[in-house]
Amino acid sequence: MRLSGKTLAEIVGGLLFLVLLVGGGGVAWFWNAFNANGPLQDETVLVIPKGSGVGAIADLLAKERVIESALVFKIGVKFFSDNQPLHAGEFRFPTAASPRGAMQVLIDGKSVLHRITFAEGWTVKEIFDVLEQSPLLDGPLPPMPAEGTLLPETYFFVRGDSRGALVDRMKTNMTDTLAALWAKRDEGLAVETPSDAVILASIVEKETGQKDERARVAAVFHNRLKKGMSLQSDPTVIYAVTLGKAPLGRDLTYADLKIDSPYNTYVVAGLPPAPIANPGVAALTAVLHPKKTKELYFVADGSGGHAFAETMDGHVKNVAKWRKIQKQNKQAN
Repeated sequence: MRLSGKTLAEIVGGLLFLVLLVGGGGVAWFWNAFNANGPLQDETVLVIPKGSGVGAIADLLAKERVIESALVFKIGVKFFSDNQPLHAGEFRFPTAASPRGAMQVLIDGKSVLHRITFAEGWTVKEIFDVLEQSPLLDGPLPPMPAEGTLLPETYFFVRGDSRGALVDRMKTNMTDTLAALWAKRDEGLAVETPSDAVILASIVEKETGQKDERARVAAVFHNRLKKGMSLQSDPTVIYAVTLGKAPLGRDLTYADLKIDSPYNTYVVAGLPPAPIANPGVAALTAVLHPKKTKELYFVADGSGGHAFAETMDGHVKNVAKWRKIQKQNKQAN
């Protein structure tokens, strides 16, 4: 039965509470109940749905054994919340939280933070796949932005944040980071615009995962560009074949190296027309502060890194060593 929007049980409960207060020790009883440790044995996380009133929140807290009495919580909020609202969201309640403590958690409104990490060198398609699959984010994905416009790193968010808002954050971070790094770039670089820096950084990102190699790889590409040499970067050929939509799934072939594409830096001089991935801060920094070398070549050395050379003769020797390692690996398998 409901009277003026309240259930009969709520009205009776309120009356009983008033009787307790009028009686001797009633105030002391309530004060102790409102401030006493609750039944929660372990820290727990609860989601308070949007639009929940105090009554619904109290019932949920009691059901989940965060508090003993929904009535004590409701009356405590009425008299001791200073009219501050209880927030909806995902919150962490500490062990043995009192009704007052639980109320304060919801008044403070500090929602549980989640993290999502996007690896440096991922394409927009790969980033969007992760965003789409996250059950903690809400809303549809926006249209895919251009490659190289999202800054990959770890982002923190609260349950229910929109996918579109997170994409906007990644775009803003890339814009702001690139502007700050570009302003402090070395002089005499082979890239003339921030956009070109992102393109080259995306190639460096795909060429090496070694932190101490990025500036050295960047130097090789700067040196080749200054001499008018083609970059001859395998990752650009892979992008020419896949357009960043999926991994190649196989080794490159000689036919791939001849593919007619503006992204194929074996057949096209200079930089490709756009980035082949989303570079991180380290790759951008390497491109804008390359190592001072005369090296023009590098090839895998079998250890996860690369062997560098200034001359073609030196490069040929390094390639021969790498071929030998490849042959030994195939025989071992």
